[in-house]
Amino acid sequence: MAGYLLVPNEQVEQTYNAGFSMYVAAWPLLQEYPGHRFQTGLFGTWMHAQYDSPRTKEEKLYSDIEGGLGWWRDTRFATETPKFIMGGVARSFSAWANGPGAGKGRDWSKPQGKYGVAQLSPWVLWPPDGLNLKQGTCGELFGYGYLPLPLTDPKTITAEKDVPTGNNCWTLFLNTQNFKGPVAFFTPYFWSRPSLEDSNVAGLFLDARPSNPNRALQMETQYIPGVLAEDTSGETYARIAPTSFPLGESGNSIVVHGVTSYSKKALWVDVEAWFAGGAPTNGAIDPTAARIHQFPGRGGATWKIYGPGTDRDERIRLAWDSFATPIAPDPQTFGFRWNKKFVTKNKDSPLVTLPEYFHLEKDQNGKPQWVVIQAEEVPMETGLTSHRFTRPVEEPSQPYVTPDDPASCWKTPGPVAGPFYAYPGDGSNVTYYWYRFADQPALLNADLTDSERVTLQARVEKLHTTWKSDREYLSPPKIGQLAAIDPALIVTPPQGLEIGYVPIVTRQELAN
Repeated sequence: MAGYLLVPNEQVEQTYNAGFSMYVAAWPLLQEYPGHRFQTGLFGTWMHAQYDSPRTKEEKLYSDIEGGLGWWRDTRFATETPKFIMGGVARSFSAWANGPGAGKGRDWSKPQGKYGVAQLSPWVLWPPDGLNLKQGTCGELFGYGYLPLPLTDPKTITAEKDVPTGNNCWTLFLNTQNFKGPVAFFTPYFWSRPSLEDSNVAGLFLDARPSNPNRALQMETQYIPGVLAEDTSGETYARIAPTSFPLGESGNSIVVHGVTSYSKKALWVDVEAWFAGGAPTNGAIDPTAARIHQFPGRGGATWKIYGPGTDRDERIRLAWDSFATPIAPDPQTFGFRWNKKFVTKNKDSPLVTLPEYFHLEKDQNGKPQWVVIQAEEVPMETGLTSHRFTRPVEEPSQPYVTPDDPASCWKTPGPVAGPFYAYPGDGSNVTYYWYRFADQPALLNADLTDSERVTLQARVEKLHTTWKSDREYLSPPKIGQLAAIDPALIVTPPQGLEIGYVPIVTRQELAN
């Protein structure tokens, strides 16, 4: 089963083009992790650059930030609890960056985005497999967003070529139960680097362009396992793996809340003045310089069930509307109301399980669709009711490793303290070291001169001194409870390294 759950939301003025934030529910979509073919996000968005005039597909400018909560085929240490990735995409997927030290592939001779994100926080450890949520998270709200910070200065020359690079350092802000504030940022060079090969597109990516405030909001599912079978009369039936949604006290599922777009007055203006010698700012994002996108309470689904090798045009939709109704219990909140005839409330957790069994029929227009049926309506000879969706036996996950060459940017100038170890709930062992902020590998590969890194170091030391992790940056949600990051990833800097140093993961492997 694959497809999208669509969440319409009202547009805001184009001037709110300095990033976004939102709260999304985090929960175990499947009752049991089904192996590495499983790939789905939870609810998320795609933040593209804003342009002054329409662009054409021939320009090949696809580039955005499209990460979020979910599971991916390259997730190595997966559990039923989702992880978070940053998901920055450079021009036409030439590279992508999922977090510090995490990007396209694992060949360090071809970084392809693995140096695209710099660690900013001294209090959160970011494993290359994704940021872990606390095991057992089930319906709590994970608050996140991206706002630009002027950590670097604009450049007219990039990698010794006459190509400009802007200074939008798109920074991930989190609001969780056990951490609040900025965590990491995309280096401007990550976005501008493809322009070195085609100067005609210089200045058209997120390093230099503002963000489009009106974004798609969807849940993208690429694979949920299922089984197809025919009975003796040739009728076709399907069963999907038990798929659940969080269930609130009202009996409905709340999945998105507080989608907000910002103008530069929300944070950028004050930080820019501070770095220029003005008064410090505490980092709180000004809600008066923001617009909240309202939900009209509509929605749709393109979920389809189909066998391997089925052409796109032959994939058949399931009758989603028969058991799910989109709702907006208030203008800032989106969710679903369920048809109790077809869904099942879990006894042991605050989840509701969607229908598992479907029969291939035709709708009133003669088009095929998968219609919900009960287990007792499934012919015994199909074997569907006796099928068990279990975690497959797979080869042990290979470690994430980083270059060990003494001459590499990981070793020269290298860390100042370590190794240290963390053991998140996904069963992995994370090895990390403390680096001086400007000496972390991502910034040694960000096309910055020594002088530019000195300036950047000074600015971040101001942030570390003033912006602490125990107060609000994003406006808190008006409903629900906040999710927590895996406690193993909340770290404390060693004595003397509290200001201007960050933890960098060098290895992640299965724990013994």
